[in-house]
Amino acid sequence: MSKTHYEFKPWNVGRWIVWSLFALVLLVAPLVFSGNLSITMLSQMGIAIIACLSYNILLGQGGMLSFGHAVYTGLGSYMAMHALNAATDGQIPIPVSLIPLVGGVAGLFFAILFGYVTTKKAGTPFAMITLGMAELVFAMSLMFSEFFGGEAGVSGNRVVGEAFMGISFGPPRQVYYLIAVYTFVSVGLMFAFTCTPLGRILNAVRDNPERVEFIGYNTQKVRYLAFMIAGFFAGVAGGLGALNFEIVTAEVVGAARSGGYLLFTFLGGATFFFGPIIGGILMVLAAVLLSELTKAWLLYLGLIFLFMVMYAPGGIASLIMMNLRVASFGRLREVWVAYLALAVTALVILLGAGAMVEMIYHLKLDAALGDDLKYLGMTLHPSQAGSWFGAAFVTLTGLGIFELTRRQFMQQWAAIQTDIEKEIKRRETL
Repeated sequence: MSKTHYEFKPWNVGRWIVWSLFALVLLVAPLVFSGNLSITMLSQMGIAIIACLSYNILLGQGGMLSFGHAVYTGLGSYMAMHALNAATDGQIPIPVSLIPLVGGVAGLFFAILFGYVTTKKAGTPFAMITLGMAELVFAMSLMFSEFFGGEAGVSGNRVVGEAFMGISFGPPRQVYYLIAVYTFVSVGLMFAFTCTPLGRILNAVRDNPERVEFIGYNTQKVRYLAFMIAGFFAGVAGGLGALNFEIVTAEVVGAARSGGYLLFTFLGGATFFFGPIIGGILMVLAAVLLSELTKAWLLYLGLIFLFMVMYAPGGIASLIMMNLRVASFGRLREVWVAYLALAVTALVILLGAGAMVEMIYHLKLDAALGDDLKYLGMTLHPSQAGSWFGAAFVTLTGLGIFELTRRQFMQQWAAIQTDIEKEIKRRETL
């Protein structure tokens, strides 16, 4: 029977606004942060966003904990670099702007190859298989120097042929805008994937694989398809990285890179789509800025990860969403004083604990440079008990005040959540 009336489906205005703002940020960012270092960092952020989102297809949407995602970004980088060198030599007629797609196809190919074996299992066996695959590929990168270039890696030149409309991809800003276009399109496609039937059934496989099998779906096939899609976008990220740095070394397929994707995707928030975007930004800030500020940056990063697992397992995105929920009921203004107190006391703890960490590192690594240690405008003396006593006193004092503040905040937060639940039930009865 044909319909006798028309149906009007209104546009999702909020979604249009969000995507428009995202495109605007990508467009304006290099104009605001115009330094060479800033543009390089922005380019790396775009690459990291794609890589973390592709990893989240496995972790957040499919519940597949992978320890070898760098295999697909790294092999995508290698294949993209070889394609770039072939284009430079005139062997294949491919523009530089399409080189990242070569990396994507390579990531897809290796995901098809390795994923068939990897996705046979789920849970812990899946994680162990991915770890084994990662170690295998890393070992191969040092053995087969004809393809991987050995320890020196493979380098290339992204300026190929004549410039088109003044675009040669020589200046970093031109490379950034190429990365920005790929970032926007890739993020849009990965978001669209979450709304497809495959994306929805992937969530079901994550939550209850037995029930999915009961209704007739092959859970291994669902995981395999998702693995291939993640591999493609990981390869795109790898291809962009090859263009950005113009060199690919064995480090791109190493365990440290895979661990970085896991860590920062989790920190950003694997249960929300925008969480890995936050994680990708933090990944670059930690690797570039934090590593320049202190030699103990990996220790600080590990401690942050530890506390996030203990107190905010949903990541930064979950904290944002919880506070947006409170704000939607007009109760956020009631906790801003508690937030300020928690931030100040946490900063006091960080100052004291950071002083002790820096003194330990100074004694172990820089003792030959003298006894003076510059720390946030202060001069510490690691060999004297006074500096240690002061740092310990600040840390313990901050811990005590923080714990008192935290308990009071938790009581206030619980009361607000109870009121919100009552309000929700009241609205449902209307």
